[in-house]
Formats: sequence, structure tokens, C-alpha cells
Amino acid sequence: MRELKSIEEKILDRTLYLIGKNGSSNVSIRAIAKEAGVNVSAINYYFRTKEEMLNQVKEFYINNTLSAYAVLDNEEYKDEEKLIILANEIMEYAIRYPGVIVILKEAANERHDNEVSQKIIDINQTMNEKMDSVLAKVFSEDKASFEFNRLIFLSSILHPINNIGVMDFDKAIVEDKEFRLSYISHIIKTLKRP
Repeated sequence: MRELKSIEEKILDRTLYLIGKNGSSNVSIRAIAKEAGVNVSAINYYFRTKEEMLNQVKEFYINNTLSAYAVLDNEEYKDEEKLIILANEIMEYAIRYPGVIVILKEAANERHDNEVSQKIIDINQTMNEKMDSVLAKVFSEDKASFEFNRLIFLSSILHPINNIGVMDFDKAIVEDKEFRLSYISHIIKTLKRP
């Protein structure tokens, strides 16, 4: 996860967080300003309109997604290592932006009316295809078994993050990167068993 470099990025970061927290992109400018620690005029200065700001939030989301999935193209890692790093990136992203799936759902509903939403859907599909290619190498099985293992893998990554505080999970999954990496490695080893 990259560090924020400007006030504009901080506003985008906190807007994406609030969208996830509220389960909708219908977040007030005042709430965003408060969360970002800026005044409303700063938001107006950087983005002119709420619609422009939301489009930039989507672009911010796209850049973070591409960054998280970049490991899949890194030939320095073995396929299993790529999956471990990717899964950790996905978990860290979900921790930082709880409920970020809202962006994907809204993009799916808006894709015919909004160019940036269509871009989100297209990039998400491309990244999932890359991930599936690596998963297929690690979980070399028939198509039905692969689909089940893919679902188990993704659910195992997202379920603890989406349900922390609701279910009795070890908080180390959220708070400790080494524990997360161990957890992810265990999931992959379990799914690779014949």
C-alpha cells in the first residue's frame, strides 16, 4: 500500500474509506472534510464538484488495485509467493477501506453511464483473469475443483476482514502482517492438498 503524498490524495483516501464505512458513495462533503482534517473549501479547490471528486476517488481506487495486483507480473517470485503477496495486499486494502466492495457494486450499476465506472469493471476483470491464471498453476485441478478452491481462497481472505468485530476472529489477522502471511500460506497449502 503506497503512502499518501498530498492533501488531494488524503481527501481521496478518506473519501474511499467513508464510502466503504457507509456502504454508499452518498457521503457528504462535510463528513469528508472532517475525516480528512481539511475544510470544505479545500475539497472545492481540489475537485470543483462532488461528481468530479467521486470520479477521482474511482481513479484512486483503480491505481491502488493495479498496484496490489502488480506482483502477478513480477517474475522474481514463484506463483505461490505471488498469491501470498497479492492476498496480503487485498487484505490490507480491505482493512484500510472497510466494505470497499461498494465501489465495485456501484461501478457495475453505473458502467453504462460513467466511463470511469466501466474502467473499474474492465480492470477488475483483467486483474481477476491474471489472478486466476496464477491460481490455476498453483491449484492444478479440474475446472470444478478449481472454481471451488478459487472461491474458498477469496472468501478466506475477505471474510475475516469483513467480519472482524462481528465474529470471534483472532485480531492478529488485521493487526499483524506476519500473522496474515502465515494465515494466507496455510490457506494455500490446505487448498493444494490432493
